[in-house]
Amino acid sequence: MLGLSAVIFIPDDTAKTGYPQPLMLQSVLGAPLLRWLTETMFEDGVERFFLVCHDRYVQQARACLPAEAEVMTTMDSNPADLLHVFLSTADDDEHDITIIAGPAAYVPAVARRSGAPLGSCVCRANREQLMDALDEQFSFSRFLKENCTVMSDYDGFYAVDSPASALEFASVLRRDRMLRLMKQGVEIFDADHCHIEPSVRIERGAKLLPGAILRGNTIIRSEAIIGPWSVIEDSEIGERTAVNASQVYGSKVAADAMIGPYAHIRPDSEIGRSTKIGNFVEVKNAKIGDHTWASHLSYLGDALIGNDCNLGCGTATVNFDRVQKHQTTVENSAFIGCHTALVAPVTVGEGAYIAAGSVITEDVPANALGIARSRQSNKRDWSAKHKK
Repeated sequence: MLGLSAVIFIPDDTAKTGYPQPLMLQSVLGAPLLRWLTETMFEDGVERFFLVCHDRYVQQARACLPAEAEVMTTMDSNPADLLHVFLSTADDDEHDITIIAGPAAYVPAVARRSGAPLGSCVCRANREQLMDALDEQFSFSRFLKENCTVMSDYDGFYAVDSPASALEFASVLRRDRMLRLMKQGVEIFDADHCHIEPSVRIERGAKLLPGAILRGNTIIRSEAIIGPWSVIEDSEIGERTAVNASQVYGSKVAADAMIGPYAHIRPDSEIGRSTKIGNFVEVKNAKIGDHTWASHLSYLGDALIGNDCNLGCGTATVNFDRVQKHQTTVENSAFIGCHTALVAPVTVGEGAYIAAGSVITEDVPANALGIARSRQSNKRDWSAKHKK
């Protein structure tokens, strides 16, 4: 049984493994082993972590812990003094502290239940005994040997003693993650063809179709449908929004939106409620309002687009002049005809229309019709003469 607090050692085993960073910081299925460990422990009730780590790795290790957790590290002060503060501020009802003394994985959902011991790699210690032992002659290794209860794979912990063994845990970590999500009410259509990193948060009722790849600090809200074949990284997807065969990076998509197929939402974008970003539409550093449709074949970069707009096929914001980027503004209820180029900086006023095939280089007033194309002329019998 886990306590509410844990002490985790990140040993510098680079000389042994030949890797440029400790084994606990090596990537498994796209995320460091430490992140898999701490995110799973956090889900099982461990809310406080004390990291013992070399200064050159401490920032990287700190980034692996859950954002919601309380974390203390050994940087900038005496480790024993800091640990005493960490233990003294633990919950009064907490008697045991989980201690991870070396590289380990925690996968209780698929534990082997063999009871195989882990040596001194993972153990439980009495909080008051550990506090009493923290003095000038304190030896953590001696304390672990004399006072701790060693845990086993019956508890869901596994020692990871080499890069090869870390890779062996990939399928186990994936299965544990999928089982946890399913128990939380997430519907996963094909667990063998989905990849969800441990830092991803998914609400009950969301659906993951085959090929869903979710990375980083991503949040999937209730009843959202992700996939098939979609990549979402460091983004938030709203309730009931569908992301179909598309990629979303560093952005926020509101509720009831439709993304894809084959859309690309690049960083720093915001997509409004009930908005459609359709097939082969690319959005970059743009804020798009509610109930706006860009159904196909468009580029919307460095743009501020209002509510209830329609962006016709082939709309492009011409945002780069080879030196700097410029913003395009399209106000509420504007209608942009097909194959329109909006040469930034430019503003299309509220309720304005842009005729298809226009190249707009000047602001268009509200409720006006903007036309920027040459008058058509037809050469009679030209085709017949050309063939001769």
